[in-house]
Amino acid sequence: MIIVTGATGKLGRRVVERLLERVPADRVGVSVRDPRGAQDLADRGVRVRQGSFDDPASLAHAFEGAAQVLLVSLDRLGEECVTGHRTAIDAAVKADVGRVLYTSQTGAAHDSRFQACRDHARTEDLLRASGLPWTALRNGFYAASALRFLEPARRSGDIALPADGPVAWTGHDDLAEATAAILTAEGRFEGPTPPLTGPAALDFDAVAESAARATGRPFTRTVVPDDAFREQSLARGVPAPVADLMLSIFAAARDGEFAAADPTLAGLTGREPASFPALLEDAWAGA
Repeated sequence: MIIVTGATGKLGRRVVERLLERVPADRVGVSVRDPRGAQDLADRGVRVRQGSFDDPASLAHAFEGAAQVLLVSLDRLGEECVTGHRTAIDAAVKADVGRVLYTSQTGAAHDSRFQACRDHARTEDLLRASGLPWTALRNGFYAASALRFLEPARRSGDIALPADGPVAWTGHDDLAEATAAILTAEGRFEGPTPPLTGPAALDFDAVAESAARATGRPFTRTVVPDDAFREQSLARGVPAPVADLMLSIFAAARDGEFAAADPTLAGLTGREPASFPALLEDAWAGA
Protein backbone atom coordinates (compact mmCIF):
# COMPACT_ATOMS: atom_id res chain seq x y z
CA MET A 1 0.00 0.00 0.00
CA ILE A 2 1.28 3.43 -1.02
CA ILE A 3 -0.34 6.34 0.83
CA VAL A 4 -0.29 9.88 -0.56
CA THR A 5 -1.10 12.88 1.64
CA GLY A 6 -2.47 16.08 0.17
CA ALA A 7 -3.98 14.02 -2.63
CA THR A 8 -6.44 16.71 -3.69
CA GLY A 9 -3.69 19.30 -4.19
CA LYS A 10 -1.80 20.25 -7.34
CA LEU A 11 1.07 17.84 -6.86
CA GLY A 12 -0.55 15.11 -4.76
CA ARG A 13 -3.42 14.59 -7.19
CA ARG A 14 -1.03 14.30 -10.12
CA VAL A 15 1.07 11.75 -8.23
CA VAL A 16 -2.00 9.60 -7.54
CA GLU A 17 -2.95 9.66 -11.21
CA ARG A 18 0.56 8.58 -12.23
CA LEU A 19 0.55 5.82 -9.60
CA LEU A 20 -2.73 4.47 -10.93
CA GLU A 21 -1.03 4.02 -14.30
CA ARG A 22 1.61 1.83 -12.64
CA VAL A 23 -0.08 -0.19 -9.88
CA PRO A 24 -3.59 -1.52 -9.11
CA ALA A 25 -5.92 0.93 -7.41
CA ASP A 26 -6.17 -1.27 -4.31
CA ARG A 27 -2.48 -0.59 -3.66
CA VAL A 28 -3.02 3.16 -3.50
CA GLY A 29 -4.44 5.09 -0.57
CA VAL A 30 -4.87 8.77 0.14
CA SER A 31 -4.93 10.82 3.30
CA VAL A 32 -7.02 13.95 2.84
CA ARG A 33 -8.58 16.53 5.13
CA ASP A 34 -11.97 16.18 3.44
CA PRO A 35 -12.70 12.76 1.91
CA ARG A 36 -15.55 14.24 -0.11
CA GLY A 37 -12.96 15.90 -2.32
CA ALA A 38 -11.54 12.47 -3.22
CA GLN A 39 -14.80 10.64 -3.83
CA ASP A 40 -13.90 10.07 -7.47
CA LEU A 41 -10.74 8.28 -6.35
CA ALA A 42 -12.75 6.10 -3.98
CA ASP A 43 -15.05 5.24 -6.88
CA ARG A 44 -11.98 4.00 -8.77
CA GLY A 45 -10.91 1.70 -5.95
CA VAL A 46 -8.44 3.95 -4.10
CA ARG A 47 -8.53 3.76 -0.30
CA VAL A 48 -9.65 7.17 0.94
CA ARG A 49 -9.26 8.07 4.60
CA GLN A 50 -9.52 11.34 6.48
CA GLY A 51 -6.19 12.55 7.77
CA SER A 52 -5.20 15.91 9.25
CA PHE A 53 -1.71 17.05 10.20
CA ASP A 54 -3.36 18.60 13.24
CA ASP A 55 -4.88 15.27 14.35
CA PRO A 56 -2.33 12.51 15.07
CA ALA A 57 -4.99 9.82 15.54
CA SER A 58 -6.45 10.49 12.10
CA LEU A 59 -3.02 10.14 10.49
CA ALA A 60 -2.36 6.88 12.31
CA HIS A 61 -5.58 5.55 10.79
CA ALA A 62 -4.80 6.96 7.34
CA PHE A 63 -1.30 5.42 7.35
CA GLU A 64 -2.41 1.99 8.53
CA GLY A 65 -0.76 -0.80 6.54
CA ALA A 66 1.40 1.55 4.47
CA ALA A 67 4.58 0.25 2.91
CA GLN A 68 5.31 3.83 1.86
CA VAL A 69 3.87 7.25 2.64
CA LEU A 70 4.37 10.26 0.41
CA LEU A 71 4.34 13.23 2.76
CA VAL A 72 3.46 16.27 0.65
CA SER A 73 4.78 19.33 2.46
CA LEU A 74 2.25 21.61 4.09
CA ASP A 75 1.36 25.03 2.74
CA ARG A 76 2.45 26.61 6.01
CA LEU A 77 5.57 28.38 7.24
CA GLY A 78 7.90 28.27 10.19
CA GLU A 79 7.04 26.44 13.37
CA GLU A 80 3.47 25.75 12.26
CA CYS A 81 4.80 23.93 9.20
CA VAL A 82 7.47 21.93 11.00
CA THR A 83 5.08 20.97 13.80
CA GLY A 84 2.63 19.55 11.28
CA HIS A 85 5.39 17.59 9.58
CA ARG A 86 6.57 16.28 12.96
CA THR A 87 3.06 15.05 13.69
CA ALA A 88 2.96 13.18 10.37
CA ILE A 89 6.40 11.64 10.83
CA ASP A 90 5.51 10.50 14.36
CA ALA A 91 2.32 8.93 12.99
CA ALA A 92 4.36 7.12 10.34
CA VAL A 93 6.64 5.73 13.04
CA LYS A 94 3.66 4.52 15.08
CA ALA A 95 2.11 2.94 11.98
CA ASP A 96 5.39 1.14 11.24
CA VAL A 97 5.52 2.60 7.72
CA GLY A 98 8.20 1.05 5.55
CA ARG A 99 9.46 4.31 4.04
CA VAL A 100 8.55 8.00 4.08
CA LEU A 101 9.05 10.14 1.00
CA TYR A 102 8.88 13.88 1.60
CA THR A 103 8.48 16.68 -0.94
CA SER A 104 11.45 18.86 -0.05
CA GLN A 105 13.02 21.45 -2.35
CA THR A 106 16.23 22.25 -4.13
CA GLY A 107 18.06 24.67 -1.86
CA ALA A 108 16.80 23.14 1.39
CA ALA A 109 19.23 24.38 4.04
CA HIS A 110 19.19 25.82 7.53
CA ASP A 111 20.83 29.03 6.30
CA SER A 112 18.61 29.56 3.24
CA ARG A 113 17.30 33.03 2.60
CA PHE A 114 13.89 31.43 1.85
CA GLN A 115 11.80 30.40 4.86
CA ALA A 116 10.29 27.36 3.14
CA CYS A 117 13.75 25.93 2.46
CA ARG A 118 14.66 26.33 6.12
CA ASP A 119 11.45 24.47 7.01
CA HIS A 120 12.39 21.70 4.57
CA ALA A 121 15.82 21.38 6.17
CA ARG A 122 14.28 21.05 9.63
CA THR A 123 11.83 18.43 8.35
CA GLU A 124 14.67 16.45 6.81
CA ASP A 125 16.33 16.52 10.25
CA LEU A 126 13.16 15.03 11.74
CA LEU A 127 13.15 12.28 9.11
CA ARG A 128 16.81 11.57 9.76
CA ALA A 129 16.10 11.18 13.48
CA SER A 130 12.93 9.11 13.02
CA GLY A 131 14.63 5.76 12.49
CA LEU A 132 12.51 5.13 9.38
CA PRO A 133 13.91 4.71 5.88
CA TRP A 134 13.29 8.01 4.15
CA THR A 135 13.74 9.91 0.92
CA ALA A 136 13.61 13.68 0.55
CA LEU A 137 12.56 14.69 -2.95
CA ARG A 138 14.59 17.82 -3.66
CA ASN A 139 12.04 19.24 -6.08
CA GLY A 140 12.87 22.15 -8.31
CA PHE A 141 11.06 25.42 -7.68
CA TYR A 142 7.55 25.07 -9.08
CA ALA A 143 7.11 26.80 -12.44
CA ALA A 144 3.61 27.73 -11.29
CA SER A 145 5.20 30.23 -8.89
CA ALA A 146 7.01 31.99 -11.72
CA LEU A 147 3.79 32.12 -13.74
CA ARG A 148 2.05 33.84 -10.82
CA PHE A 149 4.85 36.43 -10.65
CA LEU A 150 4.45 36.98 -14.39
CA GLU A 151 0.68 37.43 -14.44
CA PRO A 152 0.76 41.28 -14.30
CA ALA A 153 3.31 41.30 -17.13
CA ARG A 154 0.99 39.21 -19.25
CA ARG A 155 -1.12 42.34 -19.62
CA SER A 156 1.43 45.12 -19.24
CA GLY A 157 4.39 43.67 -21.14
CA ASP A 158 6.72 44.72 -18.31
CA ILE A 159 8.23 42.16 -15.95
CA ALA A 160 8.62 44.49 -12.97
CA LEU A 161 10.14 42.39 -10.18
CA PRO A 162 13.10 42.56 -7.78
CA ALA A 163 16.59 41.59 -8.90
CA ASP A 164 16.81 37.83 -9.18
CA GLY A 165 19.10 34.99 -10.21
CA PRO A 166 18.79 31.84 -12.28
CA VAL A 167 16.11 29.36 -11.17
CA ALA A 168 15.53 25.88 -12.59
CA TRP A 169 11.75 26.26 -12.77
CA THR A 170 10.09 22.83 -12.84
CA GLY A 171 6.65 21.60 -13.87
CA HIS A 172 4.24 19.75 -11.60
CA ASP A 173 3.58 17.06 -14.21
CA ASP A 174 7.25 16.09 -14.49
CA LEU A 175 7.68 16.02 -10.72
CA ALA A 176 4.57 13.86 -10.30
CA GLU A 177 5.84 11.36 -12.87
CA ALA A 178 9.24 11.19 -11.17
CA THR A 179 7.64 10.77 -7.74
CA ALA A 180 5.51 7.88 -8.99
CA ALA A 181 8.61 6.29 -10.49
CA ILE A 182 10.43 6.48 -7.16
CA LEU A 183 7.45 5.19 -5.20
CA THR A 184 7.18 2.15 -7.45
CA ALA A 185 10.92 1.40 -7.27
CA GLU A 186 11.24 1.42 -3.50
CA GLY A 187 14.61 2.39 -2.07
CA ARG A 188 16.00 4.00 -5.18
CA PHE A 189 17.20 6.96 -3.12
CA GLU A 190 18.27 7.07 0.52
CA GLY A 191 18.00 10.50 2.12
CA PRO A 192 17.95 13.59 -0.12
CA THR A 193 17.76 13.05 -3.86
CA PRO A 194 19.81 15.07 -6.34
CA PRO A 195 17.95 18.18 -7.52
CA LEU A 196 14.82 17.18 -9.46
CA THR A 197 14.65 20.09 -11.86
CA GLY A 198 13.77 21.41 -15.26
CA PRO A 199 16.47 21.34 -17.93
CA ALA A 200 17.85 24.87 -17.47
CA ALA A 201 18.01 27.68 -14.93
CA LEU A 202 16.69 31.04 -16.15
CA ASP A 203 16.59 34.51 -14.67
CA PHE A 204 13.75 36.89 -15.47
CA ASP A 205 15.80 38.59 -18.20
CA ALA A 206 15.75 35.27 -20.05
CA VAL A 207 12.10 34.78 -19.14
CA ALA A 208 11.28 38.12 -20.78
CA GLU A 209 12.80 36.80 -24.01
CA SER A 210 10.77 33.62 -23.70
CA ALA A 211 7.59 35.61 -23.14
CA ALA A 212 8.26 37.65 -26.26
CA ARG A 213 8.75 34.49 -28.33
CA ALA A 214 5.63 32.89 -26.86
CA THR A 215 3.36 35.84 -27.58
CA GLY A 216 4.98 37.70 -30.46
CA ARG A 217 4.86 40.84 -28.30
CA PRO A 218 7.79 42.76 -26.79
CA PHE A 219 8.48 42.36 -23.08
CA THR A 220 10.70 44.50 -20.90
CA ARG A 221 12.42 43.56 -17.64
CA THR A 222 12.32 46.27 -14.99
CA VAL A 223 14.25 45.72 -11.76
CA VAL A 224 12.21 47.01 -8.82
CA PRO A 225 14.14 47.76 -5.59
CA ASP A 226 13.21 45.38 -2.80
CA ASP A 227 11.73 48.10 -0.59
CA ALA A 228 9.62 49.47 -3.42
CA PHE A 229 8.37 45.98 -4.33
CA ARG A 230 7.36 45.40 -0.73
CA GLU A 231 5.51 48.73 -0.57
CA GLN A 232 3.73 48.00 -3.84
CA SER A 233 2.69 44.58 -2.58
CA LEU A 234 1.32 45.99 0.66
CA ALA A 235 -0.59 48.64 -1.29
CA ARG A 236 -2.28 45.85 -3.27
CA GLY A 237 -3.42 44.26 -0.03
CA VAL A 238 -0.76 41.57 0.23
CA PRO A 239 -0.19 40.72 3.93
CA ALA A 240 3.23 41.77 5.19
CA PRO A 241 4.42 38.19 5.93
CA VAL A 242 3.53 37.15 2.37
CA ALA A 243 5.30 40.18 0.90
CA ASP A 244 8.40 39.35 2.92
CA LEU A 245 8.18 35.71 1.81
CA MET A 246 8.04 36.76 -1.85
CA LEU A 247 11.04 39.01 -1.39
CA SER A 248 12.97 36.17 0.20
CA ILE A 249 12.51 34.10 -2.97
CA PHE A 250 14.35 36.76 -4.96
CA ALA A 251 17.05 37.10 -2.30
CA ALA A 252 17.62 33.34 -2.36
CA ALA A 253 17.67 33.32 -6.16
CA ARG A 254 20.30 36.07 -6.16
CA ASP A 255 22.41 33.83 -3.90
CA GLY A 256 22.11 30.98 -6.41
CA GLU A 257 20.06 28.71 -4.14
CA PHE A 258 17.80 27.49 -6.96
CA ALA A 259 20.28 27.53 -9.84
CA ALA A 260 21.11 23.81 -10.00
CA ALA A 261 19.83 22.07 -13.12
CA ASP A 262 20.30 18.32 -12.87
CA PRO A 263 19.60 15.36 -15.21
CA THR A 264 18.08 13.14 -12.50
CA LEU A 265 14.48 14.12 -13.26
CA ALA A 266 14.94 13.23 -16.92
CA GLY A 267 16.39 9.87 -15.91
CA LEU A 268 13.38 9.07 -13.76
CA THR A 269 10.77 10.01 -16.34
CA GLY A 270 12.62 8.78 -19.42
CA ARG A 271 12.18 12.12 -21.19
CA GLU A 272 13.47 15.66 -21.08
CA PRO A 273 11.45 17.67 -18.55
CA ALA A 274 9.34 20.50 -19.91
CA SER A 275 11.35 23.69 -20.25
CA PHE A 276 10.07 26.86 -18.67
CA PRO A 277 9.54 28.49 -22.09
CA ALA A 278 7.33 25.54 -23.07
CA LEU A 279 5.38 25.75 -19.81
CA LEU A 280 4.96 29.50 -20.30
CA GLU A 281 3.73 29.01 -23.85
CA ASP A 282 1.18 26.44 -22.69
CA ALA A 283 -0.03 28.67 -19.86
CA TRP A 284 -0.30 31.72 -22.09
CA ALA A 285 -1.78 30.03 -25.13
CA GLY A 286 -4.04 32.53 -26.81
CA ALA A 287 -2.77 35.44 -24.74
